[in-house]
Amino acid sequence: MTAETRERLAAFAREHMGEKRFRHTEGVAAEALRLGSIYLPDELDALETAAWLHDISKDLDHNAQLQYCTRFDIILDKYQKRAPGVLHAITGADTAERALPDLVDRNVKSAIRYHTTGRENMTVFESVIYLADYIEPGRRHESCRELRRYFYGDAGKKDKREHLADTMIMSFDMTVRYLTETGALIDADTVSARNWFIMIRDEKRFDEFEEKLNEKQ
Repeated sequence: MTAETRERLAAFAREHMGEKRFRHTEGVAAEALRLGSIYLPDELDALETAAWLHDISKDLDHNAQLQYCTRFDIILDKYQKRAPGVLHAITGADTAERALPDLVDRNVKSAIRYHTTGRENMTVFESVIYLADYIEPGRRHESCRELRRYFYGDAGKKDKREHLADTMIMSFDMTVRYLTETGALIDADTVSARNWFIMIRDEKRFDEFEEKLNEKQ
C-alpha cells in the first residue's frame, strides 16, 4: 500500500471516530497485516483497507444507525434493530463502499460487514479482520488477552487453517458466554458461524474455508 493511500484511509477513519477508537483502529490495521502475512500475504493491501474502515460507523448513536438504514433502504431484522453493536458493521460496510468505491471491493465490504458477528461460510479474509479486531494489542479485556495468547502461543504447532478455525470457535464461545451473562441478544450469524467452524474443523473440510469471496458468493 502506498503512503498516500494509507494516509487517505487513516484520515477518513479519523473523521468518523474519536481518538480512542482511532487508536484501536490503528491497532487493528497493524494486527491485520501481521495475521495477513501468515494467511493471505498477497492480500495485505485489501486487508489493511478493511481494517482502517471496520469501525467507521461505530461512534454513531443507535437512532442515527437506524436512520441511516432507512435512508439507504437497508433491511434489518427485528433483532438487528435492537443491537447497536451489530448495526455499526452493517452501516459501516455500506458507508465504506459509497465513500471509497475505488478502495472497497467485495472482500473488503464483506469483511467490514461481518467483523463483529462472523457468519456461516466465512472466508479467511473475513476471519483475519474479525480476529484482528478481537486481539489487537490495545484490547485489555481478559478474553481478548486470552485469545491473543492462545493464537500466538499455538501458532505453527498445527495446520494453520485448523488453528485459525480453533481460534475462531474459541472467540465465538467467549462472545456467546458474554452476551448470555449480560442478557444481550445473540445474533444468529454468530451461532451459525460457530457451528460451521466446528463442522469444518471436526470433519477436516478445510477446502470449504475459502481465501476470499468468489464470483458465486
